[in-house]
Amino acid sequence: MSSSDISTDLTAPSGHPGVGRRSVLGGAAALGGVAVLHSLLPAVSSAQATRMHVGRGIGDMTGESLGAGMNGYADPEQGSVGLHLRQRARAFVFADSPSSPRFVHVTAEIGLIFQSIQQEVLRRLAAEFGGTYHEGNVVITATHTHAAPGGTSGHPMVDLSMLGFRPVTFDANCAGIVDAVRMAHQDLAPSAVGVTTGALHDAGVNRSRGSFDRDTPDERAHFPAGIDPRSQSLQITRDGRLVGVLNWFASHATSMTAANRLASSDNKGFAAWHWEREVAGQDYLDGGTPALVTAFAQTNPGDVSPNLDLEPGQGPTSDEWLNTRITGERQFAAARDQVRRGVRPLGSGIDVRHRWVDMSAVDVRPEFTGDGRTHRTAVAALGAAFAAGSQEDGGGAEELPFTEGDRGGNPVVGSIADVVIPAWLREAHGAKDVLLPVGLVPHAIQRVFPFHLVRLGNHHLFSLGFEPTVVAGLRIRRTLAAELGVPEDHVTVQGYSNAYGHYVTTPEEYTAQNYEGGATAFGPWTLPAIQQVAADLARSMRSGTPLDPGSPERDLTGQIPVSPLGNPLVDTPAPLRDFGDVLDPPLGEYRVGQRVLVRFCGTNPNSDLRRGDTYLSVERQEGSRWVRVHDDGDWSTMIVFEGLLTVTNALITWDIPEGTRAGRYRVVYTASGRGIDGRLFPVRGESQAFDVR
Repeated sequence: MSSSDISTDLTAPSGHPGVGRRSVLGGAAALGGVAVLHSLLPAVSSAQATRMHVGRGIGDMTGESLGAGMNGYADPEQGSVGLHLRQRARAFVFADSPSSPRFVHVTAEIGLIFQSIQQEVLRRLAAEFGGTYHEGNVVITATHTHAAPGGTSGHPMVDLSMLGFRPVTFDANCAGIVDAVRMAHQDLAPSAVGVTTGALHDAGVNRSRGSFDRDTPDERAHFPAGIDPRSQSLQITRDGRLVGVLNWFASHATSMTAANRLASSDNKGFAAWHWEREVAGQDYLDGGTPALVTAFAQTNPGDVSPNLDLEPGQGPTSDEWLNTRITGERQFAAARDQVRRGVRPLGSGIDVRHRWVDMSAVDVRPEFTGDGRTHRTAVAALGAAFAAGSQEDGGGAEELPFTEGDRGGNPVVGSIADVVIPAWLREAHGAKDVLLPVGLVPHAIQRVFPFHLVRLGNHHLFSLGFEPTVVAGLRIRRTLAAELGVPEDHVTVQGYSNAYGHYVTTPEEYTAQNYEGGATAFGPWTLPAIQQVAADLARSMRSGTPLDPGSPERDLTGQIPVSPLGNPLVDTPAPLRDFGDVLDPPLGEYRVGQRVLVRFCGTNPNSDLRRGDTYLSVERQEGSRWVRVHDDGDWSTMIVFEGLLTVTNALITWDIPEGTRAGRYRVVYTASGRGIDGRLFPVRGESQAFDVR
C-alpha cells in the first residue's frame, strides 16, 4: 500500500407490554412537520462548518417478530412474540467530492454486529457498487438493543443461546443495512459538517462502581459520577437547515428488560424515531430520503446502565416502557440542544486505516502495559461473573450459583477448572475464575477482530468490536490523542463495530471480576493490546505510511444449525374463520388516552417481514378516503402474534395519543400467508370504524 492511496483502505476492494406507553404525535408534527423542526432549530451558518459531500439513508432491518431468540440477555425464554418499534439502519456517506474516496458509517438498531453481517453486507455492496465500498471504508455499529431478534452470528456460543441460526432475520438485517447505504449513496450532495459536544448526566449510571473505583484518581476525577457524560454529534446541514445528526453517547440500550418479548429498538432507537417522526413529522413509508436522518450510536458504555436505580427496569420510573421513552428523550434533547450552540468546523480530508488483529495472541509492548514488561493476551475464556450476568440490567443464569465478583473458592468453578481447564489458561487470565474456556473450542468465538481509525477532517473515530468501559474508552482516546497530536475531545471511541468480542475493562477493573471483567474474554491485557493497535493505526495515519490490514477469519455464516422455531410450512385460519377476519372488534367510541384493541385472524409474520412496509395501519376517515396516521413503527401501536401450530392470530393495540384529532378511525391488518404449495398470498383485514372524541 502506498501513502498516496489515502490508503488502500479507502480505494481498493478488499408485564403486559405497553403499560404506560403514550405518544405525543401532534405538537410540532401536526403544526407543519419539517418546517416546524426548522423553526425550533435555528439555521446554522455554513461558515461554522466544513463543506463536504454527504449522503443520508434509512433502511428497515426488522427481524422475525415471532419465535426468534433475542440478542443481548441470552435468556432462552425471551423469544419474540410481536413488534413494538421497527429496527432501522441509518447510513451516512462522507466524501470530499463526488469522485473522491468515501467513508460509510452505519448505525444499526440491533443487539450486535457480527463478522457474519459485516462480510455479507460487504459482498452485497460489492455486487452493486463495485469497489466503491469495502472493508476498509465501511463501519457498521450496533445500538446494542437487547430486544431485537437474534441468531445472526455464525459462532456457536452466541447463536445456540438463541436456539440456532435464523437466516430470515440475518437477511433482513443485511438487506436493511444495504438499503440504507444505497439511499445514502443516491443522496450524496454538498453539505456543511461540523462537530458539537454537550453533556448528559441523567441517562445512565455506573453499574460496577466497585470496579471503577480501582482506576486511577485522575481517571475517577475525570468522571466524578462514574459515567462518560459526553454527548457528541456530527451535525449536517444543507442551505443552513439541519438534515442529519450522528450522535454518540455511552449508555446501554437495556431500558427494556428480559421479560419483554416484543421487538424494540429500545432507548436509542426511540431517540432517533422521536426526532424524525414525532418532532419532524416524517413518514417512513413515504419512500425517498427523509428530510432529516438522526442516528444515536454507542461509544464506551460497557459499565453504564440506563436503569438509574440499578435494577432491571427500575429508574427513572418502575415502568420499563416509560423508562425507554424518557431515556430516549433525554438523549434526543442532549443532541438537539447542541444545535443551538456553535459548531466546531470539521476541516477537510478523509483518511482511514484498518487492521485485523488476532486478539488471542497479541504481544503487548511495555509502553502500554505500564509495568515495564511485555505481556500477552490470552486464549478466550469467560468467568463465573460472566455467567452471573449484569445484575443491574438482567440476563445471566439465575438458576446457577454465580454472582458478580466471584473469585476463588466457588466450588462449581473449582470443579470445572480442575478437570477441563489447563493451568496455563487459568494463569493467563489472572484474577478470573475461568468457567467457559471458549477459545479452546474451534470457532466457538471469534478470535480475529477488525479495528478502524477514521479521520473526518480534524475529528477522529476509532471503532472496535468490543464493549469498552468508560475508563477503558478514556485511555484509548488519550492514547490516540497523544499519537495524533490532537485534543482528546477530537477523538471518539465507538464500540460494537463490525464484530463482537465481549467486554474491555482496564486491568485494574479486571481484578474486581464484576460482570464486565468476567466477560473480558482475552484476559487482563486486552485493553493495553487495543491501545497498542490504536497507536499503530495512528502512527501510520499521521506519517502517511502504509499499513498491512491483515485478513479476517473464515466466515462461518450458516454453519450453525438453523433454528426450527417460528416458521411453519403452511398457514391455516382459525376454525370457521377466514384470513383477515376480525375476531375481537373495537368498541364504538374512545377518548384520547384509551387503548383500542382489535384481534384479527392472521398468519405467521416470518414468511413476510414487510420490510419498508407495515403489518398494521391506523386510518382516519377524511371525506370518502381513509388516510393512514399510524403504523407498526410507531410508539403508540403494538402487534402481538398468538401462534398455535399453523394458526396465528394478530392482536393489534393502539394507545390513542394526545393531540389525536377527533374523528372516525379504523384498524387495518396486512400480511402474507403461506399456502400448502409454499407460495405466499396477500391477507388484509379491516376493523369496524370507531369514533375518537
